[in-house]
Amino acid sequence: MDLLTSSTLSDVTIKTWTLETSDPLSRHLNVSSSPPFNGCDIQDGILSWMLPVVYSFVCGLSLLSNILALIAFGTNCQRCTSMTIYMRNLAIADLLLALCLPFRIAYQNGNGPFLLCHVVGAFFYLNMYASIMFLSLISMDRYLKIIRPLQQYKIHSVQWSSRATHVVWMINVVFIVPFLFENKGNEPCQKCFHFKQKGNVSAAINLTAVMAFFVLLFLFVYFYAKVSAKLHRASLVKNQPQTKRNSNRAMKKSFIVLIIFIVCFVPYHLVRVPYVLAQINIIPGLPWKQTLHITNELVLCLSTLNSCLDPVIYFFLSESFKRVVICTIQGKLKLIMNNQDRVSNGNRSVTEM
Repeated sequence: MDLLTSSTLSDVTIKTWTLETSDPLSRHLNVSSSPPFNGCDIQDGILSWMLPVVYSFVCGLSLLSNILALIAFGTNCQRCTSMTIYMRNLAIADLLLALCLPFRIAYQNGNGPFLLCHVVGAFFYLNMYASIMFLSLISMDRYLKIIRPLQQYKIHSVQWSSRATHVVWMINVVFIVPFLFENKGNEPCQKCFHFKQKGNVSAAINLTAVMAFFVLLFLFVYFYAKVSAKLHRASLVKNQPQTKRNSNRAMKKSFIVLIIFIVCFVPYHLVRVPYVLAQINIIPGLPWKQTLHITNELVLCLSTLNSCLDPVIYFFLSESFKRVVICTIQGKLKLIMNNQDRVSNGNRSVTEM
């Protein structure tokens, strides 16, 4: 009797297990009954104290250095060049990005006004991509002036350069506008700067920006490879020690822009692709989203360092900025602002031309 009962129970158990595993509707119902994803399930961890500290440092240094840059590039209109125009607009973009950081500091660990967080977030990315495009224009300008120094291009004129900067600002504004009208009212987690679900349109714009960045990166590397090759050939010219010294100096300066560009922006755009895929649930699972959130915030923090590293570029490529920094340290800023026009154009470095 016991043997028969045991056999019957085993048959019932096997049949029940077979029905549960073979019925796709049952499996679907079990999955769908799980609770929906909530962004607040993702924790900031180390970010909660580290980001406010780093952003405070970057904000202070960026404000100081970029205000000095605008003084240097804005007090000597007679010597305005295409390079000056690009660096001036780059300083403006970096300064505006720095002004977004106090809001990220204030609302890193809590909720903020929905509209304010929305606008500040969009404004932050607008200025970051404006900086990327102005760095690209600076690289193209130097490439043409070093590779083809005897040719005059329209891009070298002040009028053309001004128009190019206007186009850069317009392109970035057009791409940012959809994010200003993006509806996030149904987002369960209302933390200001946090992992949030995205729609397909928003994801497409983000991935397009990533692709555009890598196109600019390819051009960056090409420009500086050609510039480096030409300066290296010039440094090998015999019996011309001054030319060799100038070429070596210019070659070292050439890599400053490339290194800053790669260090600040490449990690962010490498992480951006899986991060956006997680935002639209192509990459599911809380552990993956948690990891991508932490990684994305860290590389985003790294990208903000560009706003206080760009003045390093100005220092090496612009004699005007170098004089302003030195005179500021010596307490003679007012004197340099009054006497900049007395400096002859012949003292300008070849990399500032």
